[in-house]
Amino acid sequence: MSTLFTPGKIGPLTLRNRTIRSAAFEGMCPGNAPSEMLYNYHVSVAAGGIGMTTLAYSSVDQSGLSFPHQLWLKKENIPALRRITDAIHKEGAAASIQIGHCGNMSHRKICGCTPISASTGFNLYSPTFVRGMNKDDINRIAKSFGLGVNLAREAGFDAVELHAGHGYLISQFLSPSTNHRHDEFGGSLENRMRFMKMSMDEVMTAAKDDMAILVKMNMRDCCRNGMDIDESLEVAKTLEKCGAHALVLSSGFVSSAPMDVMRGAMPIKTLTYYMKDFFMPLLVRMGASFMIPTVPFKEAYFLEDALKFRAALKMPLCYIGGLVSREKIDEVLDDGFEFVAMARSLLNDPAFVNHMKEDEHYRCTCDHTNYCIGRMYSREMACHKCILKEGKEVIPQSLLDELEENKRKGY
Repeated sequence: MSTLFTPGKIGPLTLRNRTIRSAAFEGMCPGNAPSEMLYNYHVSVAAGGIGMTTLAYSSVDQSGLSFPHQLWLKKENIPALRRITDAIHKEGAAASIQIGHCGNMSHRKICGCTPISASTGFNLYSPTFVRGMNKDDINRIAKSFGLGVNLAREAGFDAVELHAGHGYLISQFLSPSTNHRHDEFGGSLENRMRFMKMSMDEVMTAAKDDMAILVKMNMRDCCRNGMDIDESLEVAKTLEKCGAHALVLSSGFVSSAPMDVMRGAMPIKTLTYYMKDFFMPLLVRMGASFMIPTVPFKEAYFLEDALKFRAALKMPLCYIGGLVSREKIDEVLDDGFEFVAMARSLLNDPAFVNHMKEDEHYRCTCDHTNYCIGRMYSREMACHKCILKEGKEVIPQSLLDELEENKRKGY
């Protein structure tokens, strides 16, 4: 029998089923504060049957902000966040928040300082010069993750997901592609894990016995000189020893291998259409094939790698990556994963979980043309099919033609 609609435990937390709305950036926090749109979206997913919905990507410090429409987990935002968690709970779902720090993927005009990272350098993503963190920076940011857990509790969240993947700050320390330090935080894997372990110490101390702690991590960095499976397995085993209650297994650096994370083609016309400045759209259009190469999509595209982690670990694991049907979700759970996480499926159909409960052959209509991804860097994430259905916004025909062409090519 399917385990999909049976309760599942993550540390002290029990979910009503095995589904999680993954921590995918919504872009619904103008001025770095929760909006009515963020409220409505997560409540709709909770009402749609999800076991737990995760607000993303919340920075624990101003220096960790990547976007002007990204959530900042600070005291002033607690009342608005409490309103969201209360509404999620009324629908029977649990509420989680992803905490992180973008590291080098920012700009002074957004984060208020020279962006910081494991090492000094230049980041083309912004583009900007980056300052390597000193010991005071490292201690302060590690402590900010623990403070983030306490703020999450105050806001009514049941769980916190620590972002240690996708080329953000913790991942920048873990990966030899971005960590070129020569002190105790660089070189060997043990040294490169030191900042992660400091952050986990703060998180687990703050979590006490009433907050579930998940960690999102990379199985592969998918970039030159990045971490691969062998080192990532050691990272996972270390996180298990640190006390994490569950791991969310992903891959890819969003700055250098974004489509390894999301798969398919990036709709370049969509991406550049919604950008507000002049320089970045021009740069992206000129170097699109080099900067954002297509990686073919297939359902459950991370499963082969994730099974290696399932074989090596005893802790609960959450599978993420390309789930659009009840059939494939049941297959993943049968392979021994305790939970499944989805984002684009739930953007396309917030009631995806309820529909799967009603129909064991249900499949959402998301075709992974990635309009939502191209759009989210500049404004809120949204599914083009939902926009067309609601008729509240006009999408230029040139963008729709690009999506149709990508779909025809089978990306």
